[in-house]
Amino acid sequence: MGAPHVPGRTVLFQRERTGLTYRVPALLPVPPGPTLLAFAEQRLSPDDSHAHRLVLRRGTLAGGSVRWDALRVLETAALDEHRSMNPCPVLDAGSGTIFLFFIAVLGHTPEAVQIATGRNAARLCCVTSRDTGLTWGGARDLTEEAIGPAVQDWATFAVGPGHGVQLPSGRLLVPAYTYHVDRRECFGKICWTSPHSFAFYSDDHGHTWHCGGLVPNLRSGECQLAAVDGGLLYCNARSPLGSRVQALSTDEGTSFLPGELVPTLAETARGCQGSIVGFPAPLLSWPHSERWWPSPRSTPYPPCPCPGLQDSLREDAQGTPGGWVPRGPFCHPQPWGDATKQPGPEAELGGDRAAWIPLYSMLSAAPPQRPIWLLYSHPAGRRARLHMGIRLSRSPLDFHSWTEPWVIYEGPSGYSDLANLGPVPGEALAFACLFESGARASYEDISFCMFSLREVLENVPTSSELPSCKDKLWGHCCPS
Repeated sequence: MGAPHVPGRTVLFQRERTGLTYRVPALLPVPPGPTLLAFAEQRLSPDDSHAHRLVLRRGTLAGGSVRWDALRVLETAALDEHRSMNPCPVLDAGSGTIFLFFIAVLGHTPEAVQIATGRNAARLCCVTSRDTGLTWGGARDLTEEAIGPAVQDWATFAVGPGHGVQLPSGRLLVPAYTYHVDRRECFGKICWTSPHSFAFYSDDHGHTWHCGGLVPNLRSGECQLAAVDGGLLYCNARSPLGSRVQALSTDEGTSFLPGELVPTLAETARGCQGSIVGFPAPLLSWPHSERWWPSPRSTPYPPCPCPGLQDSLREDAQGTPGGWVPRGPFCHPQPWGDATKQPGPEAELGGDRAAWIPLYSMLSAAPPQRPIWLLYSHPAGRRARLHMGIRLSRSPLDFHSWTEPWVIYEGPSGYSDLANLGPVPGEALAFACLFESGARASYEDISFCMFSLREVLENVPTSSELPSCKDKLWGHCCPS
């Protein structure tokens, strides 16, 4: 295949001599065009507790390149005496409204202090724009509406960071995570907390928001979501367990089935946020029978993040009475002590089959549709946040289907956000990645790269026999 190509790189946010630092990128394409909205946190220093305000740069895509406007501070995206963090935008395509979610954290209270004390200092907020990010309304505090009493059992929480998604049904989804207080000791000291991914959702174009159920078993944190085959919602999350965690939802994020570790997607030593984006498989991947041509490792019922779902798929095909999945729960995890064990239906719902619904009702026969592929961005380094990599999965329900990374930037890199740009001149499908980068530390810059699906297919290793990324000589992204 030859030496991997690296896309051109534009630095959008750069650390200033005063110490002002930009971290935690989020990227949203808004059609037509599209217009690109690049968000970030503006911090007084690289430290999380010194986050200050959210900033934005608008880009116009024309002729295969992007022209960027000057940096703007989003003054309305703030609460008094709070710092604004974790930008997470989502577009309602029907109304053209952009919802920029973020958390507003009281003073300089670090996340670690909230976890240690069990005292949440974060509020769920959003601002909206109806003119592709030119103007923004005032901040709306959604904490009581979307979370309610459940927040009393949360040591802290956050959204994203990175983009949310809208499903074909119209449901808007904002990825999130919380540190749930599983048990307290006397005198207000915390005995045990555990992180769980989940999603906030709206079914009425953002007028009201609700809290979905938590990924129940494995410790999972910062996450992103994508709709995949069979009407399933896929969640990919940061985890302290050495590998990424992925989980499925059969009810559009209202609840999640138990997650599973993805050994092919290793975490860095202390973990790092990553991004996913889904897109329809290219037509050339379809054989003449109009059925999906699976990857070589795929089976008629590919392995998936939930063994129970795998069994249900097989049982339904054989006509046996299986194939049931849980309805809930809502906003409540199920802490079963050992966070690495997956409970059965009896542990979760007390054996009440009435609380389950038949899987075949959700995966019923439907006209053939183009299967969904996923892209994933994350540092490729195992010991440190180094070498921003892009991986491809042609069969998202099979966690063995992920390729080795195509490194698009060699050097310190951290948080990232991917976007599907659609067709651009000369390419059937293009993507963009907004990511933290630097020469000595990953928080020196936030860079923008654009690349096509053709470039992905030409540069990602597609076989386990191919050399891993550590054996390749990668080139640097070239500043544009």
